[in-house]
Amino acid sequence: MDYLKLDLDHNGKRTHLTAPITGYTDPQFTPVRDAFAALWDGPEVGASLCIYVQDQKVVHLWGGFADLAQTRPWTPDTLVNVYSTTKGIVALALAHLAGTGAFNYQDPVSQYWPAFAAHDKGAITINELLSHQAGLCAFEQDLLVADLYDWNAIVASLARAKPAWAPGHGAGYHSISWGFLAGALCRNLTGQTLGEYIQTHLCTLTGADFHLGLDPKAHRRCADLIGPNRARNQRADLAPVRQPARAVPRSDLAIRTQENPIIRPYQDACSSAWRQAEIPASNGHATAEGLAKLYQGALNKTLIAEETRQQACIRTVSNQPDLILNQFIERSQGGFILNPDAGFGPNQLAFGHNGAGGSSAFADPEAQVAFAYVMNQMQPEGTQPRAPKLAEVFFSCL
Repeated sequence: MDYLKLDLDHNGKRTHLTAPITGYTDPQFTPVRDAFAALWDGPEVGASLCIYVQDQKVVHLWGGFADLAQTRPWTPDTLVNVYSTTKGIVALALAHLAGTGAFNYQDPVSQYWPAFAAHDKGAITINELLSHQAGLCAFEQDLLVADLYDWNAIVASLARAKPAWAPGHGAGYHSISWGFLAGALCRNLTGQTLGEYIQTHLCTLTGADFHLGLDPKAHRRCADLIGPNRARNQRADLAPVRQPARAVPRSDLAIRTQENPIIRPYQDACSSAWRQAEIPASNGHATAEGLAKLYQGALNKTLIAEETRQQACIRTVSNQPDLILNQFIERSQGGFILNPDAGFGPNQLAFGHNGAGGSSAFADPEAQVAFAYVMNQMQPEGTQPRAPKLAEVFFSCL
C-alpha cells in the first residue's frame, strides 16, 4: 500500500488543467483512484474523496485547486461549503439526540416548540417536519441572503407560517427552511445551537473536521465555490446526461422555495458572513474525511446505537413525486435521503444526503461503508454527476 502522487495525465494525454492528485488508496481500490483522477478530464477544479470500510480508511484522495485561479492547491485540510450534504449531518445530530430519549419522531413539534402550533400546526410531528412533509418549504416574506443571518427572525416567521399543503399529505423539499426548523427544535430541546451540538456530541467523539458556524480563523482553509456557469471547457466525448424532451414547468411554490432568496455560490456562499452563520440546511463546511468519519461513527456505534440508527432511517416518504423538485426521492423520518436512486451504491439501506453542486456523503450498513466526496466546482448542467459514479466504481471493487 503506497502513498501516491500523480500528475493529471489521463490515458497519456495531459488536459489543460494540470492538477496534482495526492493521497492513499488500498490496492483493491485502484480503479477508484483512476476514476477520481479522470474527473479532471471534465469540469473538476478541486475535490476530495474519503471512504471507510469496516472502520478502515481504504481511500483518501485529494487534488486540484481550492480557487478558480488555480493558485491554492487542495489539501487534506481544505474545507468547503457542502450545501445540503449538511442536512445529513443535522439528521445524524438529531438521531443522537433522539437516542438520549429527548424526543420521539412521532411527537408533535409543538410539544417542544409551543409557538410552532400557530395556524393549526400543532399536530405536525417531528417525523413530518424532518421528512419535508410539513408544507413550510417557502418563506412567506421576501428575503435577502443577509436576512438568513437573523436566526430569531427567521425562526419566528416559520413558527407563525401557514403550511402550503396539508401536513403529512405530500412531501416537498424544504431547501433552506428545513435547517431553521430542525435547529429551532434542537435549541428548544437542548439550549444549544445545532452547530454547538454537532461539535460537542459528534465531532469531539470522532475527530471529524466539520463545522456549522465556522470560526473566522478557519476561513483561510476554505475553498472557493465555482458556479456551474464558470466551469472549464469539457471534453466533447464525455457522455452528457440525457435531458427530457420537455421540462415540466416549475410551480410558483417551487420558484419561491428555491429562489427566495437567490444564493450566489461565490458572492454569497463564500462570504465571511455566510461562513460564520448557522444555516443548518445549507452551510456546513467540511473535509471529505470529516464527513466520512461522521458516517463511520453512525455505523460503528460511536455516535448512535444500532436501534437509534434504524429508527432514524425508517422510510416515511416513498413512491411519490416531490412537490418542489418533481423527482421521486425516498426520505426517512429522521431526515436522511435513502436509496434506491440516491447514488449511494447498490444497497437499499444506505442513507445520507447529497448537496447542490455535487457533494455527497452516506453510510451503507450492509457493506459497512462510509463514503464522502466534496468539491468546489458545482455540477455544470448536462454533465454526469460525479459522486454516484465514484460510488459505483468503488462498490464494483468490493
